[in-house]
Amino acid sequence: MASLKEIKNRIGSVRSTLKITSAMKLVASAKLRKAQQAVAAALPYQQTLSEVLSTLLADYAVKHREGKNAGATPWEAFSRESDSGRVAIVAVSSNSSLCGGFNANAIRGTLAALSDAPDATVFSIGRKMADAMKKAGHPSPEDFSHLAEHPSYDGAAALAEELIEGFLERRYSRVELIYNHFASTASQPTVRETLLPFSGASVMPSNSSPVMPSDSSPVMPSDSEGISSTSGDTLGLRPRYDNAVDCIVEPSSGELIEELLPKVLKFKLYSVLLDSAAAEHAARTVAMQMATDNAEDLLRDLTLEYNKSRQQKITAEILDLVGGSLL
Repeated sequence: MASLKEIKNRIGSVRSTLKITSAMKLVASAKLRKAQQAVAAALPYQQTLSEVLSTLLADYAVKHREGKNAGATPWEAFSRESDSGRVAIVAVSSNSSLCGGFNANAIRGTLAALSDAPDATVFSIGRKMADAMKKAGHPSPEDFSHLAEHPSYDGAAALAEELIEGFLERRYSRVELIYNHFASTASQPTVRETLLPFSGASVMPSNSSPVMPSDSSPVMPSDSEGISSTSGDTLGLRPRYDNAVDCIVEPSSGELIEELLPKVLKFKLYSVLLDSAAAEHAARTVAMQMATDNAEDLLRDLTLEYNKSRQQKITAEILDLVGGSLL
């Protein structure tokens, strides 16, 4: 049995740890609220961009069927996957630990993606991901740790431009995103999405449902009409196809799609960074709450053990005094 001094030292150590975990939980909770506000502020803009793009795609399809559009579709270069070139993977983690399985899950998902494409180029966002990928033999072309700590649209847009340029030049055959999605405070599942080649799902907000109603029949162009086929559930946003032909689009749907699509892809990457940041703070809040609860339980057990040992020592001393007086 440990001595009273040893137990007392352990109690002091646990109390110090308890103060640290409680403070970290409060800090993570405050950061989580800010991250949630950032996600909530960006979501309407992203949804509106996606809805506008969906409407333009529908309008283009209607005019194509009427013979008003000819030649290659304006998004053909973004939707055609090349047989040559590497796969580009944008993997997002955090810069620090103490957030449960947040980083481990993202790293595990990235390694699983690398098993499908061993020669892929990994753009690691976050020091934990960068260190893991460096050990795995896939160092990041640049240091993007600042985007994990403080997500910014300018940084995300610059990275998205590099990825889009590489895809259009056939240096990358596909661009994938791997990150932890903030589903709730207690759930941050790892998500693997395809950013390029383009489909409607590529630009959907992560927390929106991409499922069309079962009784709806989305009107989208088929391959026989010269436009890449896109199913309703991948497009996701339920645009008002029946009213698409009523829109007056200037200068033309094709030109607006060509101009808007890169902006939508850039904002998609930015929203992923915001989503991952919120998931990180949620995971850290839960982890620190669990650590605090465990510390409180341990402190309670140690205090009980200390009191029992102290009582046993006092009882033993009393018995010694009584026994000595009887001799």
